[in-house]
Amino acid sequence: MKIIVIADSHGDEIAVKRIFEKTWDSGDLFVHLGDGLNDLMRVRIWYPKLDIRTVTGNCDYGSQAPMFLIIPSEQGNIYVAHGHMLRVNYGIDFIRRTAASYNCKLVIFGHTHCRLQQYDHNMYFFNPGSCSRPRDFTAPSFGVVDITEAGIITNIVDLDK
Repeated sequence: MKIIVIADSHGDEIAVKRIFEKTWDSGDLFVHLGDGLNDLMRVRIWYPKLDIRTVTGNCDYGSQAPMFLIIPSEQGNIYVAHGHMLRVNYGIDFIRRTAASYNCKLVIFGHTHCRLQQYDHNMYFFNPGSCSRPRDFTAPSFGVVDITEAGIITNIVDLDK
């Protein structure tokens, strides 16, 4: 399973469109981590057959998207959330405990606009950064997660401007 992960587009519909243009034929699942669901809604019209899932962020006012998702995979459950309700600005401890209660092996989140790839307490933690407004002095980015029988691989991809 290959998952394309987009986070924190904050009105940059062009960035979301560019990610889909680059990846539409290579991803099995596309996930937007919130704070830009309107950007995704306008772009997803062009890709009606893709499996696209979303969670709501703190800036997605009035969104009906869920706060989190549990996605089964061959390596175990995946916990997906924006992260604002799980205190990710202060570390991963709270989101780790929450994901562990759902027997998750991979945690995918956004909100901080900072890239993170970490393995801790037998779980992978992945934040692709922001595709429009990074806060860690890096380029705008998105994520690719490969889940195979051999394991989980996370990658962060710079979005060329």
